[in-house]
Amino acid sequence: MAKVRVKRKPYFTLPSKYVLLLMTLLCIGVMLITFTTDWLTGPMETVGSYVVVPFQRGISKVGTWFTIRSDKMKDRNELSKQNEELQARIDELTIENNELQQDKYELNRLRELYELDKKYSSYEKIGARVIGKDPGNWFSVFMIDKGSEDGIDIDMNVMAGSGLVGRIIQVGPNWATVRSIIDDSSKVSAMALATSDRMIVSGNLELLNDGYIEFGQLMDEEDAVKEGEKIVTSNISDKYLPGILIGYVSEIHKDSNNLTSSGYLTPAVDFNHLQEVLVILDLK
Repeated sequence: MAKVRVKRKPYFTLPSKYVLLLMTLLCIGVMLITFTTDWLTGPMETVGSYVVVPFQRGISKVGTWFTIRSDKMKDRNELSKQNEELQARIDELTIENNELQQDKYELNRLRELYELDKKYSSYEKIGARVIGKDPGNWFSVFMIDKGSEDGIDIDMNVMAGSGLVGRIIQVGPNWATVRSIIDDSSKVSAMALATSDRMIVSGNLELLNDGYIEFGQLMDEEDAVKEGEKIVTSNISDKYLPGILIGYVSEIHKDSNNLTSSGYLTPAVDFNHLQEVLVILDLK
């Protein structure tokens, strides 16, 4: 069976140039009416109040938000920069404070040496810094930064704090080694300052952990030496100059022979924190 074609009615179309012409005429007409009359003012304001104003408000809010974010970002960057500058300043002040503290402690130590120098003014002395030590907590054997070029010689006495440290046992051109009186191999001929009763002070590093050094062979028939008595180097010592403070009697007791006494001294020097010393240039 043959198909029957149905003819469609053609659509009415207006050429684009005519559409453009009509729109142009309409716009011109609206403009003329707007300028010559005010009958569109009310409707346009109404349309603007519903369309333009909310749009402007939205634009304003968006702009305000961006402005606030920009200001916050700027403030944050400025605060970050200020924080870095403050931290750098704090670091500088911390370093300066540490240096001032070190200078203060060094000044105190040098004042002690100065007072010690005045106390033993009859001896010629030279100052030196500790630059090395044997392993361990105590300065039993250590090195100083003065040597033969500075007039240092073997067996010269060394002082610090309030009294005797030890003596020089080895010398180089610009260094020297000191063995202190706390070393296990050290023995010093000493005496009680008030009574001149003689004794032997012996080094003992193990005992020094309790803060003491020991003495023995004290000939004190009248028991005149008491706790707190000053003990100094003896005038008959073959290595040490006389009258240099060693320490104070902290404990004393009779030996089993009932002829001599022994005990412990609290040393006049802090053998755990030696940094500067005085070397007596006079030899016994």
